[in-house]
Amino acid sequence: MPQRPPRTPRRGGPGDATDARGTAKRTDQPPRERAAGLRRRPAAGAEPNPLPSREELRTFLRAATGRVGKTEISRHFGLSTEQRPALRALIASMKEEGSAAPVGRRTLRASENLPDMAALEVFGTDPDGEPLARPITLDGPGKPLVLMRPERAGQPALAPGDRVLARITRIGPDRYEGRTFKRIGSGAASRILGIYENGFVQPVDRRARADWLIPEEERNGAQDGELVQAEPLRGGADRPYGPKRARIVERLGSMDEPRSVSRLCIAAHGIPEEFSPESIRDAERARGVGPEGRDDLRAIPLVTIDGEDARDFDDAVHAEPDGEGHRVLVAIADVAHYVRPNAPLDRDARARGNSVYFPDRVVPMLPEALSNGWCSLKPDEDRGCLYVEMRFDARGTKTGHRFGRGLMRSAARLTYERVQAARDAGEDAGLAPGHIARLYDAFHALLDARERRGTLDLDLPERRVILDDAGKVLSVAPRARLDSHRLIEEFMVAANVCAAEELERLHQPCMYRVHDRPSDEKLETLRAFLGGFGFNLPASNLVRPRDFAGILERTKDLPESRLISETILRGQSQAQYAPDNIGHFGLALPRYAHFTSPIRRYADLLVHRALIRGLKLGDDGLTDAEAAAMPDTGESITRTERRAALAERDAVDRYLAAFMAHRVGVTFQARVSGVTRFGLFVTVEESGASGIVPMSALPDDQWFHEDAAMRLIGRRTGLTFTLGQEVEVRLAEATPRTGSLTFQLLQGDPRATGTGRPPRGRQRLAGKPAVKGRDRTGRDAHRAEEATGTPGSHRTPRR
Repeated sequence: MPQRPPRTPRRGGPGDATDARGTAKRTDQPPRERAAGLRRRPAAGAEPNPLPSREELRTFLRAATGRVGKTEISRHFGLSTEQRPALRALIASMKEEGSAAPVGRRTLRASENLPDMAALEVFGTDPDGEPLARPITLDGPGKPLVLMRPERAGQPALAPGDRVLARITRIGPDRYEGRTFKRIGSGAASRILGIYENGFVQPVDRRARADWLIPEEERNGAQDGELVQAEPLRGGADRPYGPKRARIVERLGSMDEPRSVSRLCIAAHGIPEEFSPESIRDAERARGVGPEGRDDLRAIPLVTIDGEDARDFDDAVHAEPDGEGHRVLVAIADVAHYVRPNAPLDRDARARGNSVYFPDRVVPMLPEALSNGWCSLKPDEDRGCLYVEMRFDARGTKTGHRFGRGLMRSAARLTYERVQAARDAGEDAGLAPGHIARLYDAFHALLDARERRGTLDLDLPERRVILDDAGKVLSVAPRARLDSHRLIEEFMVAANVCAAEELERLHQPCMYRVHDRPSDEKLETLRAFLGGFGFNLPASNLVRPRDFAGILERTKDLPESRLISETILRGQSQAQYAPDNIGHFGLALPRYAHFTSPIRRYADLLVHRALIRGLKLGDDGLTDAEAAAMPDTGESITRTERRAALAERDAVDRYLAAFMAHRVGVTFQARVSGVTRFGLFVTVEESGASGIVPMSALPDDQWFHEDAAMRLIGRRTGLTFTLGQEVEVRLAEATPRTGSLTFQLLQGDPRATGTGRPPRGRQRLAGKPAVKGRDRTGRDAHRAEEATGTPGSHRTPRR
């Protein structure tokens, strides 16, 4: 049935309606039909209502949320029984011309509306982490969106590239809800990425359940231990008995070679690695810029501050006193000068969306001749830049800003560690006296403003993988976060806010970085979780970042602080790019745009072009075609950002699995990081490695899964396992090929052994109650990680 619009208030008595000015006017149309927007039914003996035009009928079909038939159409347009033959003829002609589509024998829909059952391909996730899909059979950027509902219990979550046959329900204009009816493969030509071994390809996807047989004539010269791409043989994927068969179509190198893990992740996630010959040519032809038409900043001692292993330096900073406040200058590499709209370099950069960082390599957004060359702010070399000069009062409140296009010369290439050491020792890292102190004075003022604003600052440690020259893992440790990191972050956030404000002032299109508040469902789950610790959240429409920040501050010294931080993080929406501004919830900012990293993020390049256009700083600004395409571009670069995040995390997981492989049989202290009906997920304290404890590895018992409380309870032993609980586990299996770790839980196991060494027979009492823990949100550890969206350091693409 078509969805009726809501009843509107009326003036006057029964049988009255109002005109546009609110004056009551008389009508004989019954109130129910008038409120529903139906045509007035003709009185007895009066002329019948005319048939709807094709456009009127198409408009009605587009607005209908489901299939409709002649009865619904007749009722809506107030047609008589005698008009049914004419209506049938009209419907038949519209079906023939394709403007209406039949659904079954007696109903139809608008041709542009999706049918009740459709083949879809998953391309990304929405801000709440739920899969988004589009129809496979439609072309063009205007494909309607389908929000996929969670999979049935026991089924793996949908991932980008997965294809399904789904039942469709329309929930709004060009928006639908889908439920998986049947999985129909992968969008990447159903290719299998795996390792060839003894005539079989072992898939690297941990969701794959079986190996693929490679007939001898289809091996393409592959050697044991090689990473390969394979395609199912025609008829081989559907054989009822025996292994499925495939042919090898591409050999990607030996898995024993250095950098093989990152090569695997690049192939698995479809990350573009090769630049077009035209892009390489244009990058190699690039040259430096002169001072003409630019502000000369070369006398200002701007410095870059980056990690020790950084090779591209796209931002430089300077600070000095300004009365009782501070003047901060942030200069950013002028990538727009070299990467012109719709040129080969631009097309390649847009397809990548961002650079991707692995422990052993970077897949850059721009060719090396630019990313490490003319667009890198190297010390003592002239470089073009876009800059923003910002002024703050003593409390860190911005009092003004100014953008320009300049020529700069970096005074020094500094590292976070060197700057922090100089600050701690009261030195100046080789710069003029007071230089470092002035940077920190401005930073502390901005930090005060941030704390007053009440931002959500989740300081969760990142894992740093250290490799030797052969690509072997030497160590895995949390990455330190120093005040020098936070200094650069505060300067960059301030510059990004200024960029968004300036584009609004200039009435220019802006690619905002938006971050919505948590969904009502996630807030309710967080409310229940935090209630267990005695904390209350305001109503959903009143919750603010400072509410979470206050909880984090009050729990920072508790043993459960890491669990609480991770739970709050995973309860947030995901940040994304969009030309329509909804603000940035995590940063508590009404407007925010990425401006500071155009070497490695395409969104920043668009913001630079918009500033150049609005401030009339050159002929290489944003084009009308780019402005019109911003909604689609925002979706695209959001997808590439999430693709990069998944690839980077997969690489770390595989390196961790390789690092742990020689420690099979060793016991570790861990925490429960996920509770499901098929087992537990645990995270090892010393390295951050995560893995599964399947039901078969739990003590022998009848286990009950309490979904709401997120815990497992043993009926006979009384053992209870909840989220955040400290446990002792033994590593049972490590599979670097998939990045999977499998553990055995030792609570309640008489074979339990000491921590950190192979089993030696030390026993503990079976049935000893587990330590009481707390619960948190999420279906399992991996699903929860995919749903995060709180900003991190500006050095990563997820801010």
